Amino acid sequence: MSEFRKRYVVIKKNRDFSFLFKRGESIVTYAFVCYVKERRGTANRLGIVTGKKVGNAVKRNRARRVIREAFRLFEPSLKEKTQKRYDFVFVARGKTPEQKSTKILSLMKKNILSKLP
Repeated sequence: MSEFRKRYVVIKKNRDFSFLFKRGESIVTYAFVCYVKERRGTANRLGIVTGKKVGNAVKRNRARRVIREAFRLFEPSLKEKTQKRYDFVFVARGKTPEQKSTKILSLMKKNILSKLP
């Protein structure tokens, strides 16, 4: 059996996305917009939104892959800083597909960790 295990749960329901858009705290960068809300639970949850303005299907899929990989690398530093669990929704922007995951990771560390309690 594989030792790889996801450390986060994927947000799939529209009501969860809507709740975060309305009640979550927004963090804006040039590559993405992140909505964050603290939650009760055992794991962090991740949702990714890519609209048609990002580009064609190839670019939208690349944006999702880049954000997902950056979040995978970001989560250990999040767990190191706090024991709380959060819901995250990342909205990709036009520049997201052109960025490397390491650049997105540095934006996450710089902007998200500084805003969390």
